[in-house]
Amino acid sequence: MKAMVLGLRYDLRTISIILVTILIFGSIPVLNPFRSKLHRKVWLNLLGLLAFLILFFYAIDFAHFSYLNQRLNASVLNYLEDTSISLGMVWESYPVIRLILVILLVTFGFVLILRFSFRRVARAESRPSKRTRIISFIAVFLVCGICIFGRFNQYPLRWSDAFALGSDYKANLALNPFESFLNSLKFRKSTYDLVKLRELNPVLKGFLGLNESGSHDLDFSRTIQPRPGAIKTRPNIILVICESFSGYKSSMWGNPLNTTPFFDSLSKQGLFFDHCFTPTYGTARGVWATVTGIPDVEMPTTASRNPLAVNQRTIINEFKNYSKFYFLGGSSSWANIRGVLTNNIEGLNMYEENSYRSPRIDVWGISDKNLFLEANEVLAKQDSPFFAIIQTSDNHRPYTIPEEDQAAFKKVDVPLDTLKKYGFETLAELNAFRYTDFCFEQFFKAASKEKYFENTVFAFIGDHGIPGSASAILPNAWTEQRLAAEHVPLLFYGSGLLPARRINTICSQIDILPTIAGMMDAPYVNSALGRDLLDSATRDRGAAFIFDPDYAQTGVIAGEHFLRTQLKTGQLEFVSIRNNDKPAKTAENEKIEKEMKLLSDAIYEASKYLILNNKKK
Repeated sequence: MKAMVLGLRYDLRTISIILVTILIFGSIPVLNPFRSKLHRKVWLNLLGLLAFLILFFYAIDFAHFSYLNQRLNASVLNYLEDTSISLGMVWESYPVIRLILVILLVTFGFVLILRFSFRRVARAESRPSKRTRIISFIAVFLVCGICIFGRFNQYPLRWSDAFALGSDYKANLALNPFESFLNSLKFRKSTYDLVKLRELNPVLKGFLGLNESGSHDLDFSRTIQPRPGAIKTRPNIILVICESFSGYKSSMWGNPLNTTPFFDSLSKQGLFFDHCFTPTYGTARGVWATVTGIPDVEMPTTASRNPLAVNQRTIINEFKNYSKFYFLGGSSSWANIRGVLTNNIEGLNMYEENSYRSPRIDVWGISDKNLFLEANEVLAKQDSPFFAIIQTSDNHRPYTIPEEDQAAFKKVDVPLDTLKKYGFETLAELNAFRYTDFCFEQFFKAASKEKYFENTVFAFIGDHGIPGSASAILPNAWTEQRLAAEHVPLLFYGSGLLPARRINTICSQIDILPTIAGMMDAPYVNSALGRDLLDSATRDRGAAFIFDPDYAQTGVIAGEHFLRTQLKTGQLEFVSIRNNDKPAKTAENEKIEKEMKLLSDAIYEASKYLILNNKKK
């Protein structure tokens, strides 16, 4: 009920802004709509256009929420930088023509009502007196002014008030697209604060396992020596970045829909981390964090689109005398990912949409199955060690399953209520998620026949999770604080090279490369914020930084809790990730909350700094 009331106040503000604008301009004699037929016609056309734009804005908002479970915000402007790909995805995913026709039809109906109202007013026999018009103007202006201010208080109604409701679902229910979009525009650029970073540096160095000793040095570079038990054979590395590989939707957390049986069986044969999180949501941000080891905290754009941030160090270059490959079924021009990869990974062999024999099936290029099989053919021909990244995309709207796989891959039909209970919105989404598992299985069947297989470490990580209802699988915080949007499987598999173990350590996407490098029998340099998850110096201090650029929030997951901070207001949320109980107000919990806040601030400030100051030597 509180969310509905707050939402009404936001809507009244939006309506009042429009009404006051019309009131002011319409009261100017030369612009009065009843001055002549021409004036009425101009006003009718302008109001019709305004109605169309408002309806179109709301249609985009509905589609945006359906896709991301978030109201429309300034991050949507990122898609304009990749217009052709974005429009292709929209065209293939939504009934664009029907939506535009409906908007035009509703707009036409609105204009007819306006025309009727204009004629009635114009035909009225009596006109109100000047005194009545002035009183009416003041009364309407004051009422609209109160609605715009939003409350009888010293401070106006703010968009961040929606997040005081206790859950992201309630906040999204209360907000409207104008509030979320226009307010998120304010966070256009992130800058780092050297004074604050130096104050927090001891906290950060303690987290990274560096020499603390009150040091304010901002160089995080450290040379890591090989660990005992390192792999002696210089294994190949295949890192698979899996599109929308959300933890609660998969079989590894007991989802009854059993969407990923093959990957589940694989996870029992390798090092499986079941509390891994991406720093934020979005493919471009996920690839950035994986490759650089730095959370992407740019707002509202992404770090990959920042020309000042393209030059980055990456641990991939520490794999000396390794051939480097990147396989993507579509175009790597999306979000300037090609620039980030080719500019920073030495000697990279880039394979994208025009590099394959297989046909393009949708806006994202060739199918994941064919991507895996063609990548396998290339890697099987290598005579020296290689480091390869394969990035999938089929588990994404428009959820295309190619005709050639329809016989081998069996679609399932599940009742809608069961779908929604276990985290899926549509059958197409469910089957696309299952198809990903099918592609993994086809890849392993092909790779296991090649000579490189026995000396290869495979790493699998989701580029991000998917926001949605995870309450049937995980505690409430995973849904209400949107942790499901960042929770992903992390698996390291090596036939005969790695043990089989399920590990509960809280970890992050930025930890992948340091962990892989730590498996090798060679020293390497790490200059970013990721940690070797198998290093005894840091593995008992598990934590994951979370950043929401759309609503300007930072947070950290550690131990049994998630702490989140509103950057604009400083408001804190402290919730349990283990159960649905509210953390008790104890001295111990207050200490934990304070330590988590310091760590969250430290990683946030360091990330802003390193995005611009971790350049290749």
